[in-house]
Amino acid sequence: MITMSLQEEISLLLFGLLLLAVYGAESILLLSYAYLRIRRGFWKGIRLARFDIGLHILAAIGIICLLYGYFIEPYWVDVTEMTIHTAKLKNTSFRIVQISDLHCDNVPRNEERAVRIIQRLKPDIIVATGDFLNRASALPRLQATLRRLDAPLGKLAVKGNFEIGCWPHLDLFKDTGFHVLDRDTVVVTKQGDAIAISGLSFGLADAYRDVLQEPVDGRFHIFLFHAPDLIEDIRGLGVDLYLCGHTHGGQVALPLYGALITFSKFGKRYEAGRYELDGTTLYVNRGLGLEPRPAPQVRFLARPEIAVFDIVPE
Repeated sequence: MITMSLQEEISLLLFGLLLLAVYGAESILLLSYAYLRIRRGFWKGIRLARFDIGLHILAAIGIICLLYGYFIEPYWVDVTEMTIHTAKLKNTSFRIVQISDLHCDNVPRNEERAVRIIQRLKPDIIVATGDFLNRASALPRLQATLRRLDAPLGKLAVKGNFEIGCWPHLDLFKDTGFHVLDRDTVVVTKQGDAIAISGLSFGLADAYRDVLQEPVDGRFHIFLFHAPDLIEDIRGLGVDLYLCGHTHGGQVALPLYGALITFSKFGKRYEAGRYELDGTTLYVNRGLGLEPRPAPQVRFLARPEIAVFDIVPE
C-alpha cells in the first residue's frame, strides 16, 4: 500500500496553503487594479506599496518555476556516475546502468533520450527498478525502448507498484531481452570475476529473507527492489549495493527542504541519492518519468536520472 507519512502530509498542506495565500492575495490585488482602471483611469489612485511589489515578484517567480518545471526539467536527464571499490573483485570491473520509473505514457518523454545516453555509457549490465508504464496504450513504446537498450552481460528488471497494482496481466517485457527477477538471484561473470544480482517484486516485500539468504559465495551482491523500504530490514544479509527508485526524488522538491512527497514508508529519510548503512550502499534513483495525471506533470529540483555504477577491484 502506498501512503504518505505524517510529515509529508503536513509539508504538502503547508505548501498548498502558501500557494493559496500568494495567488489569492495576488488575485485580489489584480482585481483591485482592474476596478481602479474602470472607475478612475489606469494609474489614478494606484500606489504600489512594498508589500504589493513583493507579492508581484513572488507570484512571478512562482509562475517562472512552474514553466521551468513543466517545459524544461522533466526533459533534462541527469547522469549520475559513481565508483564503488570492493575486495570481492580481483581481475576486472563491472559497469552497471540503472534506470527506474520510466512511467511511459501516451506522449513520449525521455525514452529516446535515455536510449542515446545509455548507448554512450556502454554498460555491462542494465538494471531497471520498476514502474514502467502509466497507460496500457503506451506498451509498444515501452517495449521498443527496452528492446533497444544493449548490455552484453544482461538486462535485469524488477516490478514496481504500478506493475503489481495496474498491469498484472500485461507482459511488459516480451521480446525486450529483459529478465525479470522475482525472488531469484543471477550470477554474472566477466574475466574470471563474478557478481550476484538478486531481485524482488514490489508486492513480495515480506519475502526478502528468502531471496537474500541464498548463498552467493562471497561475491559482490546487488539487490534490486522498487522502493527503499527494505533498507533497514536487510542489515546483515550480505547486500553490498541496494538499487531502487519509487520516490522520484519527490518529483517536486524545495530548496533546503528537499522532497515534498516520496510515498516511502520512511518518508524523507531516503528520498534520493546515495546512503551508507552498515556496509550496504543504498542508491535511490529519481527515475525518468512522471506520475500519471492527476499528479502534476512537472519536476522541480528533482531532475530525471540515469545512474551509473562502476564496481571495481579495491
